[in-house]
Amino acid sequence: MPGENLSRDEAQERAALLSVDGYDVSLDLRSATGDRDDERAPRTFRSVTTIRFRCAEPGATSFADLIAPSVTAVSLNGRDLDPGEVFDGARILLEDLAAENELVVDAQCAYSRTGEGMHRFVDPEDGEVYLYTQYEPADSRRVFANFEQPDLKAPFRFEVRAPEGWVVWSNGVGELTDGVWKFAETKPISTYITAVVAGPYHYVTDSYERVLEDGTRLEIPLGAMCRKGLAPYFDADDVFLVTKQGLDFFHDHFDYPYPFGKYDQAFVPEYNLGAMENPGLVTFREEYIFRGKVTQASYERRANVILHEMAHMWFGDLVTMVWWDDLWLKESFADFMGTFSMAEATRFTNGWVTFANNRKAWAYRADQLPSTHPITADIRDLEDAKLNFDGITYAKGASVLKQLVAYVGREAFLEGARRYFKRNAYGNTRLGDLLSVLEETSGRDMATWSRAWLETAGVNSLTPQVILSADGRITELSVLQEAAGSHPELRPHRVAVGLYRSEAGALTRYARAEVDVFGPRTVVGELAGSAAPDLVLVNDDDLTYCKIRFDETSLATLRSHLGDITDPLARALCWSALWNLTRDALMPARDFIDLVLRFAGRESDIGVLQMLHAWADSALTFYAAPEWRETGARLLADGALKELRLAEPGSQHQLTWARFFAAVASSEADLQLLQGLLEGTAKIDGLDVDQELRWTLLGPLAAHGAADESVLAAELARDDTASGKRHQVRCLAGRPSAAVKAQAWASVVESDALSNALVEATIAGFTQPSQRELLAPYAAKYFAAIERVWAERSIQIGMDVVKGLFPSLLDSPETLDATDAWLAAHESAAPALRRLVLEARDDLARTLRGQACDRAAAG
Repeated sequence: MPGENLSRDEAQERAALLSVDGYDVSLDLRSATGDRDDERAPRTFRSVTTIRFRCAEPGATSFADLIAPSVTAVSLNGRDLDPGEVFDGARILLEDLAAENELVVDAQCAYSRTGEGMHRFVDPEDGEVYLYTQYEPADSRRVFANFEQPDLKAPFRFEVRAPEGWVVWSNGVGELTDGVWKFAETKPISTYITAVVAGPYHYVTDSYERVLEDGTRLEIPLGAMCRKGLAPYFDADDVFLVTKQGLDFFHDHFDYPYPFGKYDQAFVPEYNLGAMENPGLVTFREEYIFRGKVTQASYERRANVILHEMAHMWFGDLVTMVWWDDLWLKESFADFMGTFSMAEATRFTNGWVTFANNRKAWAYRADQLPSTHPITADIRDLEDAKLNFDGITYAKGASVLKQLVAYVGREAFLEGARRYFKRNAYGNTRLGDLLSVLEETSGRDMATWSRAWLETAGVNSLTPQVILSADGRITELSVLQEAAGSHPELRPHRVAVGLYRSEAGALTRYARAEVDVFGPRTVVGELAGSAAPDLVLVNDDDLTYCKIRFDETSLATLRSHLGDITDPLARALCWSALWNLTRDALMPARDFIDLVLRFAGRESDIGVLQMLHAWADSALTFYAAPEWRETGARLLADGALKELRLAEPGSQHQLTWARFFAAVASSEADLQLLQGLLEGTAKIDGLDVDQELRWTLLGPLAAHGAADESVLAAELARDDTASGKRHQVRCLAGRPSAAVKAQAWASVVESDALSNALVEATIAGFTQPSQRELLAPYAAKYFAAIERVWAERSIQIGMDVVKGLFPSLLDSPETLDATDAWLAAHESAAPALRRLVLEARDDLARTLRGQACDRAAAG
């Protein structure tokens, strides 16, 4: 990986020197099918690229990017260059450049099994081969020679030769002529958002039409595709419904017609991301096609991702950041606009509840890690960029944008966006370009706001302080603001403070005031004289980004009446705040689990319920005192089974409780019930045990030694699909055997034979909380292997191994000491690798603090 890196300084130097007029890229993918003589060598395809570019300093030297097993020929301005002299495996040296240049590179590029570059997937169900590309931040150089940085935009023309019977898609409209797929030239776009999808995909079409304000008719051809094996499950009508609703919303608000012609959406196998915003050809992980029954939360998540990627057509594709420092200019905006549009334009009107409970939890965690960074980050190189697709850039950035809308006003914000698009279309921008238009439209001082919110790191805590008079009225209500010592910035917050009281079994709001919080203490004068509250909710309605704390009376009320809160958003905010207290070792894990057991059954929002299950599981696995884990597991399993039996038959709540019961089942009786549900000898009225739920039930059975290899082989025979294979691999690696763990470890760490999806599945199976003793030998092996893995494997696989196999389940001071020892001995290791280890170390230290808090609660 180090030889493939590109620094910000190098990119700036090249951008100052070069400007690109266009690319012609010819790919021959006919080698994707058929047998080869030598299966040990990488399977390759021919890639011929012609780049037309100018040089501001004739005679200067620069380089093009290409990662390929071999280069057949290189020609610069008609002069043949020796590939052995100018190509080092990652770069092509370009000397004595002219004012106007033409570079032609003929290379053999490798198909990928890691989800980077041109990924090749063989469907085990029918043997069909499927291809797709994934590039962000810098993997288009694995497919064609280019200048791999976002600010060297250019038009692209692709042509592709493919196996007979295949269909090929790219960013532009394509047609098959004399055996070659030729695609219309794109608008100027960055290299990382070009795309090719090829294979025998199942393809469905529709169209979107709209009359624009000037009277012209806009027609956008729509397409959606998936593997043939998933076609029976593909609900393309719902995908198109959300797509059309999103296009309506963005056309209503952006005043800039969708600029990229057609709009295809490809659901592809073994995808590393949720989705990618390639203009005209968005790619998604195929898990968004649901093979079994799922809850509305899954459909909401898919809708959010569809709209997130659509927002990128403007924020990211039409206008692109200069360098990855300003990644937030696309990801924060897309994350915010995805929820904004979903809540206002689709059936998922409670989208901001999910955002408050789910997305912001990701941000709060990331913002408390040692690697936290300002939203406008310092991205030194491509490895930094890869790691900054994180909770800060996405969820914190979106949270800050949500409050920016409140700060400048909705219409001023949208008018600023409209001016931003028109001024910078097909160009590249920095932070100041957006702030300047927002200052124009709002009249606000954006520089001060930016310094507080975009240019500093860390999360503030807001706590109410209530002083009551003798007759039970509020004499004074203040909001106290605190910051971590490592990030002491106290920011300005626009917050709503809600007062709640309990009446007739309901906890409802009776007073509310908005206030600008500055500094360590702010008085909320508007609420003086109000009746004494049972609950004070700072940041009611979720207007700002902060950790909510409670005064003693409010916390006592939540312990008794959390389920009585009638407003779903307020309830979600309280749950999120309680989880933050648990993570911060201010609430014992067993207390949080008790709250879940007493009140989760009353939760109406299915997405919130699923988060509560995940948090309860994490509380037990990491933050509960080890000596209480067995008791906690029993309580959770009994509580989950109780709620499962009480849930409405056939409901999404029943399905959610069934999955949670499987996740926490451990006793012989629990496992027997899971076995009975699989075999049909046990029934829960209304619970449909479809194929996906069967695998969910088999996971814990395998982990507890109640489903052996033959059982899993039989299940794979029943579901001999790509999805089934991933599930089987996960279950196989989860079995409680030293030999199984050794084999799983070797298949991931010592071999690169597995695809990215099977690496992920193996790691998921390997790390079982019930198998800490079996995992103990692997702590030392982990620290001995990770630097080698980082150097030898792709960055995606390196990240999967370093994050996924960190010995977090070996939660002891000794593991913390071993981590510190590795960090001390590897100060010169790749910064991105050290960042991952530092983050894991911080999580482990937080685990130990949480366990100490929980142990203290037991007296």
